[in-house]
Amino acid sequence: MNGYTEEDWLTALGKFESIFGEGLEMDGLLFLIGVQELGQGFKVFEKDEKMNLMHIAACKLLSAFDYYSFSHRDEQGWPHYTQSDSLPGLAKKEQEKLLKEAIIIYSRTEL
Repeated sequence: MNGYTEEDWLTALGKFESIFGEGLEMDGLLFLIGVQELGQGFKVFEKDEKMNLMHIAACKLLSAFDYYSFSHRDEQGWPHYTQSDSLPGLAKKEQEKLLKEAIIIYSRTEL
């Protein structure tokens, strides 16, 4: 984790907002990244599917720091990850910083 500047974050957020509209918050970003990683296009998802999409996004994002690695896709095409390294015990604010940094990386390589 090299850290990031506020400008880096605003640039990444701007990329998402130019595609999906303004006002995105962390949960919305995670959902959208999960949908993209699922690769089946946007549709109406059940509540548990939305939670799974956010989990997929978190795994994909944290794979940039080698905490997770892609394992396989199941019969329905959903991606699965395995935990590669122990996640650090971070307070909520530090977790958000880590996710923001990962979203910045994602925006540079996947959008």
